[in-house]
Amino acid sequence: MSVSLWVVQGFLAVVFLVTGMAKLTQPRLKMAAGMMSWAADVSDQQFRAVGMLEVLGAIGVILPAALNIAPQLSGLAAAGLALLMVGAAATHLKLHETSRLAAPIVLLALAALVAVVRLTGAA
Repeated sequence: MSVSLWVVQGFLAVVFLVTGMAKLTQPRLKMAAGMMSWAADVSDQQFRAVGMLEVLGAIGVILPAALNIAPQLSGLAAAGLALLMVGAAATHLKLHETSRLAAPIVLLALAALVAVVRLTGAA
């Protein structure tokens, strides 16, 4: 389970680092015109806050466990990412974008798996 868990954590870190950095570095309205239509409904500060949470979650899901310094923090970071994905799924439902629900649901499931395993010490 340990190698599989690290693969999942690495995948989550890459996905959230890339999407978070896009939200931090790209203009919100440019992103709203593309794949992130929800960005048109939030302020620049809210958009950047989501990006910052994703970047911090990406770092948090890897570093504490990798450095073996308070490794339970990786579980808490994963739980935070799972909560972000609950919000993402709810936003897609609100905007009637049911075709876009697969990604947040898969990421939610993976983040929840990491959270449970890391917080229960099953790894």
